[in-house]
Amino acid sequence: MTTTPHLKVAIIGSGPAGYTAAIYTARANLNPTMFTGLQPGGQLTITTDVENYPGFAEAVQGPWLMEQFRAQAENVGTTLLAEHVESVDFSKRPFTLTTDTNKTYTADSVIISTGAQARWLGLESETKFQGYGVSGCATCDGFFYKNQEIAVIGGGNTAVEEALFLTNFASKVTLIHRRDELRAEKVLQDRLLNHPKVEVLWDHVLEEIVGDDNPKSVTGLKAKHVKTGAITDLKVSGVFIAIGHDPATKLFKGQINLDAEGYIICPPGTTNTNIEGVFAAGDVQDKLYRQAVTAAGQGCMAALDAERYLATLETTSTLKAASK
Repeated sequence: MTTTPHLKVAIIGSGPAGYTAAIYTARANLNPTMFTGLQPGGQLTITTDVENYPGFAEAVQGPWLMEQFRAQAENVGTTLLAEHVESVDFSKRPFTLTTDTNKTYTADSVIISTGAQARWLGLESETKFQGYGVSGCATCDGFFYKNQEIAVIGGGNTAVEEALFLTNFASKVTLIHRRDELRAEKVLQDRLLNHPKVEVLWDHVLEEIVGDDNPKSVTGLKAKHVKTGAITDLKVSGVFIAIGHDPATKLFKGQINLDAEGYIICPPGTTNTNIEGVFAAGDVQDKLYRQAVTAAGQGCMAALDAERYLATLETTSTLKAASK
């Protein structure tokens, strides 16, 4: 007879939020089990220089930083499973999780840290230079482009906000938009269009990113006019793709409350979802900051929230047993 493994804390997804939640719950003797998912370590595993994570005087490599997170989580007692959770049932307790290996687990509490992915255009050259001049995060990488010319792709709030932010570093920012008008809020449009460092290339789409192989770096791009097909060559050293993010929440649709963009809804200042005992941390619920350090902070919050929840659960069970 096969026994279904039962967990006090199940963590779905890794990255800074998941690993931090694992570290805190492990140190609270809650024996967490983490399902590392399809991209162990999250978005930092495709990031090269990380210069804004506290504690490191010099820039560190994203994959190396995630290896340290992982090692620390393991060292304090986290069980790491290289499995992807394919379905969950939060309608009854304990909660049930089923993975891609057809294994089923039950859990008293669940921390969701599945993150969000930047949307990409799908160009071969875009993939080639990811982390070497192509980025999906201005606040993460803008600092590396001081006094350089760069391009931002997109026309919504995300693109305009990132372009404006990048003017703090770049000598020139070219916003490339496929339409002849922006979709961003009017106040953002006014700021962008009146900024002396910004130029907008209307009615164009990114056709190709060009660069060197040794060392790997971006040197320019080709943009195609959507009506005439004419190609414009730009010399830039960085390309920021700003067409939005997709939170990894399809798994929880219909069980966890999501906003219109698919992010998990948590009351401000908490990691609580609409289901007691299920918590969410990191980019899966944070569409504003999306930083490694804020994700780690929310991972800590989720762990503490889970610890309090489990303590209450245990107290309630003890009182029920004593009253019999």
